[in-house]
Amino acid sequence: MSVFGKIFGGGGKSGKGPSPQEAIQKLRETEEMLTKKQEFLEKKIEQELQTAKKNGTKNKRAALQALKRKKRYEKQLEQIDGTLSTIEFQREALENANTNTEVLKNMGFAAKAMKSAHENMDIDKVDELMQDITEQQELAQEISDAISKPVGFGEEFDEDELLAELDELEQEELDKNLLEIGGPETAPLPNVPSTSLPSRPARKEEDEDDMEDLQRWAMEAM
Repeated sequence: MSVFGKIFGGGGKSGKGPSPQEAIQKLRETEEMLTKKQEFLEKKIEQELQTAKKNGTKNKRAALQALKRKKRYEKQLEQIDGTLSTIEFQREALENANTNTEVLKNMGFAAKAMKSAHENMDIDKVDELMQDITEQQELAQEISDAISKPVGFGEEFDEDELLAELDELEQEELDKNLLEIGGPETAPLPNVPSTSLPSRPARKEEDEDDMEDLQRWAMEAM
């Protein structure tokens, strides 16, 4: 089977072209086959070169034949190199095309899904819905504010009057504490004793008595 037959599968009876994946696989198989052919030709070229060197001085005819075969192998090797480059380029192009096809297919699938999701949506209805949501949020906030506001049952008090009354109460409490610490101002004083204090002998008389006692004691001791 020829190279093109291997690439395109011999032109199937149904006439339907191969898929990109199938073509890429065929190209890879062809590349592998040509690479092996390259290795074979390189070995043959090396062998013919050694044969020409061996018979260069002994058998010139054999050396010339070896060089001719070497030239043919080199020409085939050049052709295979060119073919491999073409196949590699074609395979890369197919891979890129296959990737682009898959990308476009997935993008189309996503577009259809988005279209299906938006099929029952109307922009006017969306705007109305958002307005309703905003109104309901504002209403809910007003209700929350009303519930959290302290209820006075109609009674209103002057805060300044309440503060003044509180100051008076604090001052009364402070005065009371000061009275408790200092004692009551009307506490009764102790009564003055009616009897006179006992008279106390003069200091001089006591000293004289002491001196007389001291002298008496000294005389007795003699």
